[in-house]
Amino acid sequence: MRETHIAAIGDLPLRLGGTLNEAEVAYVTYGRQEPGRPTILLTHGYTSPHTFAEAGAVAAEGSWSALVGPGRPVDTDRFFVVSANMIGSSFGSTAPASIDPGTGRPYGPDFPQLVMSDMVESQRRLLDRLGIGRLAAVVGPSYGGFQALQWAMDRPLDMDAIVVAVSGLTGPDSVSASAIRARLSTDPNWNGGRYYDHPGGIRATMAALREEVLLGYGVEATLEAAFPERDARLAEVRRMAGEWADAFDGNSLVALAGPIERFRPGDADFARIRARVLLALSSTDALYPASEGNAAIARLKAAGVDARFVAIESGFGHLASGLDHRKWSGTLAAFLAPLAA
Repeated sequence: MRETHIAAIGDLPLRLGGTLNEAEVAYVTYGRQEPGRPTILLTHGYTSPHTFAEAGAVAAEGSWSALVGPGRPVDTDRFFVVSANMIGSSFGSTAPASIDPGTGRPYGPDFPQLVMSDMVESQRRLLDRLGIGRLAAVVGPSYGGFQALQWAMDRPLDMDAIVVAVSGLTGPDSVSASAIRARLSTDPNWNGGRYYDHPGGIRATMAALREEVLLGYGVEATLEAAFPERDARLAEVRRMAGEWADAFDGNSLVALAGPIERFRPGDADFARIRARVLLALSSTDALYPASEGNAAIARLKAAGVDARFVAIESGFGHLASGLDHRKWSGTLAAFLAPLAA
């Protein structure tokens, strides 16, 4: 596994008020950083790590290891690639489980509310510390697609292109921070979100919730070859869910739901985009089906955006961008190739 680095980005004022004091952003890099080499920023999914492009990564959008690397569509022989963990996540950036410098205890349920622009600002500060100015592209699946769009709306001159995969132009109505909090609060160890000192925390509830999400994303289709019997497949899903629950914090699940709920850009926001846009959707994704692609592209083009669409014909649902990478990797490579010049 590639080494994760931690960048101190200073005190981060937030759009809805408050400040993340002494904020940090975790990240990994691929390829070489050298003068003249363009940079691509990777942005990850809701419950996935910033290492989602590593071989064997367990990611809700499917591992992107076949898409990122030497000679691959995100070609690390031609691009320097930075993959940043979003603030609020559970994989190294400042998040609810982090220690609040003001209290000496984990933020927990007191972690401040975020919007997508806060994530963009934290990533911009990271790139500034790495000496990176203009980007070739911002590329992200699922939640990462929202971040790519926010980058293009907030900082239209900071990149040449964005890639939005298994994602949409707005957050889905199915995500609700209050509903997630209510579900987690059924755990006997919840304690108002202050469960860090309790052995086991809320792992059981987190694992059950993750199992439901994986099944909804279509993970069973990816396991049929290795586990022909459904009972065996479900046992593997439970194992995967437990592994994730060991790593992901329940308060992060709530904190990251808020920006999705608030992500409702309008046509005036899209009109600020100057980057070329590639939208890639899976035919069997229940969250962002390919059937919505043409309408999304029409809306972007009406706002003056240079946008194109590719449908991923796949049985892997929300996991298709990684697990069925061959269905769209040629389009992605062709879209990014001119940026390496």
